[in-house]
Amino acid sequence: MVEHCNQTDVTIRQLIRRRKICFGGNKQLKIYGKLNCKSGKRLKRNNRVFFVSEHPAIQNGYKPCGHCLKAAYQLWKNGFI
Repeated sequence: MVEHCNQTDVTIRQLIRRRKICFGGNKQLKIYGKLNCKSGKRLKRNNRVFFVSEHPAIQNGYKPCGHCLKAAYQLWKNGFI
């Protein structure tokens, strides 16, 4: 997990290009989603975290976004994740 407030924007862009970051999350609400999600783009920098894949997000107690990860969200909602 990479916290946005501890990194520069240049570093974040480099990590995204190298595929070291593929998902973003909200630290307070414990929700993760795709980097291009409209909901995720509105997050404050202090609340934003990044993940390599869905697995570390789930291990850290994050739930899928209902907008950009609808299928995963439904699985989580029904108790399968």
